[in-house]
Amino acid sequence: MTRSGPGIFYDGKTSARHTVQVELDGAGVLVRAARGDLLARWPYGDLEHLSAHDGMLRLGRVDNPVLERLEIHDPELAAAIDDLAATVDRTGASERRGRTRVVAWTVAAVASFVLVGIFGVPAIADRLTPYVPTAVERKFGEAADAQVRAMLDTDRKGEAFECGRGEAGKEGRAALTRLAGRLEAAAFLSVPITLTVLRKPEANAFALPGGHVYVFEGLIDRAQTGDEVAGVIAHEIGHVANRDSTRSVIQAAGLSFLFGTVLGDFVGGGAVVIASKALLQNSYSREVERRADAYAVELMTRLGGDTRALGAILLRIDGTNHPGMKLLLDHPDTKDRVAAINMAPPTKTADLLNPLEWAALKRICAGP
Repeated sequence: MTRSGPGIFYDGKTSARHTVQVELDGAGVLVRAARGDLLARWPYGDLEHLSAHDGMLRLGRVDNPVLERLEIHDPELAAAIDDLAATVDRTGASERRGRTRVVAWTVAAVASFVLVGIFGVPAIADRLTPYVPTAVERKFGEAADAQVRAMLDTDRKGEAFECGRGEAGKEGRAALTRLAGRLEAAAFLSVPITLTVLRKPEANAFALPGGHVYVFEGLIDRAQTGDEVAGVIAHEIGHVANRDSTRSVIQAAGLSFLFGTVLGDFVGGGAVVIASKALLQNSYSREVERRADAYAVELMTRLGGDTRALGAILLRIDGTNHPGMKLLLDHPDTKDRVAAINMAPPTKTADLLNPLEWAALKRICAGP
């Protein structure tokens, strides 16, 4: 069995990518720099298996305040870690156990219908949301994505409703992809982020379950810097990380969503239609919004971006949103939010988009 091999290590303090040598001993995983210096020693029992594409094993540490990450592309080394660490499972057994837990919760919810009426769906949603497997969340997000686009595309533009698909917006799409990649790499999420710009004049953004984040053309038009756009996207990533939209779906669709989870049929049960309408009209609570703001500030700090850029664009677009899609409307008072955002010390070290990239992003919706 392979006991060592190459890896990619992120120390959680910067976005720098380190090529390292990974060694396995009887107690855990050792991460060494190219010169042989020991960068980390992770006991097998502390390993956390993170979501990654096929062909990569991505690891973190459970309850580690420093968001370190290790990526293994060597299949033999990944298999060796899989054998030695009980917490690493690439067979899907953990996810199946998670789905079983959801089914058990569903049966309990049905059996306790009277209690649901007494305590209300929101309390059930808060308890159930952490147990929804990421695979189920992604599946529902994909179903909701199609429904939400249909609801928003009132002019029936079809593929042209999404900016950056044509030649004129190609460079803008590339700049947006690079920005999204930096944010996603620093966020260490359990689901990948799918970022889309839509041809809507309102200055808005929102997130769906499963990592779908939308930015409207109007928001990019109103933004004055790339960090302002990044701050808004980081805020929506905060909603993804905290699973706020999934919680809203369960509150809105109730038992329809739960039965859809069990049967694997969201669309046929009608839950996706109910939940999609609710997501478009959703106003998060004061605490939920502040938590997403705090997440955005932390993420921008980690990337060396302008932590106060989010507050700047919130003030600029305050009161300009169209009813039905709200970045601000019915949210906590904007001035209170900005004051909380600006409590963090400014840490800007560089623009997250260079001038050429920012100019290209501003043109992402140019052309058909």
